[in-house]
Amino acid sequence: MKFLDQAKIYIRSGDGGAGAVSFLREKFKEFGGPDGGDGGKGGDVIIECAEGLNTLIDYRYQQHYKGKTGMHGMGRNRHGFNGDDAVLKVPVGTQVIDEDEETLIADMTRVGQRIVLIKGGNGGFGNAHFKTATNRAPRHANPGLEGTERWIWLRLKLIADAGLVGLPNAGKSTFLAATSAAKPKIADYPFTTLTPGLGVVSVDARTFVLADIPGLIEGASEGLGLGDRFLSHVERCRTLIHLVDGTQDDMVEAYHVIRGELEAYGAGLEDKPEILCLNKCDALSDEERTEKTKALKKAAGRGSKVHVISGVTGEGVTGILHLVADTIAKANAEEKAASETPEEEGWRP
Repeated sequence: MKFLDQAKIYIRSGDGGAGAVSFLREKFKEFGGPDGGDGGKGGDVIIECAEGLNTLIDYRYQQHYKGKTGMHGMGRNRHGFNGDDAVLKVPVGTQVIDEDEETLIADMTRVGQRIVLIKGGNGGFGNAHFKTATNRAPRHANPGLEGTERWIWLRLKLIADAGLVGLPNAGKSTFLAATSAAKPKIADYPFTTLTPGLGVVSVDARTFVLADIPGLIEGASEGLGLGDRFLSHVERCRTLIHLVDGTQDDMVEAYHVIRGELEAYGAGLEDKPEILCLNKCDALSDEERTEKTKALKKAAGRGSKVHVISGVTGEGVTGILHLVADTIAKANAEEKAASETPEEEGWRP
């Protein structure tokens, strides 16, 4: 299945059905009176968060979604049926954004969440609705209200607890494959990962979701390489795992490149907790490990810790997973405590 995380679609709610103009004509009922029914309501356009979806690929091949028109009213006070709703099923983490690409309309964060994007037009009143003591035979009815239309953007931001960042060939896919059941493409050339991948990691009866995004290069914020578009998939992460390839010549420059791209992207990524890892240590001697660890720690600043790991042999990986799980648990606890803190009551007379 192809991965698609952005789509622009057109939505339109259904028109309301028209009211009917009708009069009762039955034998032995001389003054039957008006009996035109009301029209049915037009269908809404609803977005629903569905389980089992992980891409917006369906919206690449169909861009127009319309609610059904309500049925017109009929004689004998028969009301029209309401039009069927148009339901858009999207994966968890999808954001609905207005055509201006800035205004957030809805954020779908849990399975089963349903939001009405635009409502269908109301049905028109039949002539029976206008009967009064002085107007006993009204000969007019209301037409149904027209539906509304708009263009919207659907953007998918994968919901993961931790995210892997680094230059191409830093070992992110290898790390994901070694710690979860995911099977990303792994090869010895850059940009083997073209779309984000997810894996569920288990450690000490605790589980968390790990996201692997395509590698960044210098200038990604300006569109170079694959750009920084996929960084949106780690915006919701609790922590970032920054992998630096220990076999490359200038690790310090590689570290600064990634930090620079995170800062250029914004959205709070530069402030997220970072777990800095010197990867591919299986290819380094003890002297090289010590030397490169010191250089990387100096580049990261005082108080930073550099973890020496190898995704191939598994050295140091378990410790990283424990650290990630602890960081996620701490962040969840802080968020829960903040949400449960009662708001200060205002002044009362």
